[in-house]
Amino acid sequence: MSSRIELGYTADYHVHLRQGEMMDLVTPTVRDGGVSIAYIMPNLTPPITDIDRVVEYKKELQKLAPKTTFLMTFYLSKLLTPELVAKAADEGAIAGIKCYPAGVTTNSQAGVDPNDFTAFYPIFKVMEQKNLVLNLHGEKPSTHDNGEDIHVLNAEEKFLPALARLHKDFPNLKIVLEHCTSKAAIDAIHEINKDLKQGEQPKVVASLTAHHLFLTIDDWAGNPVNFCKPVAKLPHDRRALLDAAVSGKPYFFFGSDSAPHDLSKKSVHIGVCAGVYTQKFAIAYVAEIFDKIGKLDMLKDFVSTFGNAFYEMDESKLVCNDRCVLVKKDVDIPEVMTFGDSKLKIAPFRPVDKLHWSTEWI
Repeated sequence: MSSRIELGYTADYHVHLRQGEMMDLVTPTVRDGGVSIAYIMPNLTPPITDIDRVVEYKKELQKLAPKTTFLMTFYLSKLLTPELVAKAADEGAIAGIKCYPAGVTTNSQAGVDPNDFTAFYPIFKVMEQKNLVLNLHGEKPSTHDNGEDIHVLNAEEKFLPALARLHKDFPNLKIVLEHCTSKAAIDAIHEINKDLKQGEQPKVVASLTAHHLFLTIDDWAGNPVNFCKPVAKLPHDRRALLDAAVSGKPYFFFGSDSAPHDLSKKSVHIGVCAGVYTQKFAIAYVAEIFDKIGKLDMLKDFVSTFGNAFYEMDESKLVCNDRCVLVKKDVDIPEVMTFGDSKLKIAPFRPVDKLHWSTEWI
């Protein structure tokens, strides 16, 4: 295997850049991590649900990282209307809409009831017509009532019938089941795409994070740095994620779900914030695990080709045409990341570990 591998226009199709000081500090690290295109989550406070705000947010990000291409999203809520969504699509303000089940993760309080999406069907119809992407946080909220036990280990699997129903009702709507963590989810995506022909673009896909390719339940139980939603599952689930990532199937691609929190919100004994921060070393983390299983030749498809094809991104839509190159170079991950005079601190994924690959731009 070469010590230099050109990856092209790398893309991370699930990125949290927050707002305020945290946004100022982490936005430049997208490029540091080897990512050219970043698909931005809208779960700010308050959530992004109007055109002026999403346009202003993108301007702020672009000013902080002028060589990164940002794709923006709305937050699915009752504040959206079909007319607003159509206007945002026509103006090129958004590439998709993110759906959060209420209460399942950070800033999801304004989310929706995943047991019944019918109130949003007029919006989904417009999205289908305008070629917008529906990004699903695929979990049901925990409950122990009405004879049904839903908890962090089966919340994703319990959501999968809703995914199947959405695809049935809107067969031409582009849907991403984001940050898959279970074999059940991987199997569901395979099943939906079982009749996909060679060269045909899928309508329903899954994004996979770097950290879920490493973690199982034992790695986050008692370790708040590794705690995220959805939680990492069991060893057989992790194996299914790895198999999917290197499968060469165009319906599996990279979305880091990199989610920074100040260390003070991770190192508490009650109410640990869900989120793993990987952005600073995003592509290197994925390269590390692909290399470990002898599949580096599949990396470009996973972090570039497949996601860009689904989102219809090409060179003409980029703000910078620099290409990412993976290089054989050791990188030490710090225990804590600090930022000059700022009091904010972030614990990166796999602190004090060593990665054996890094990225450059050409």
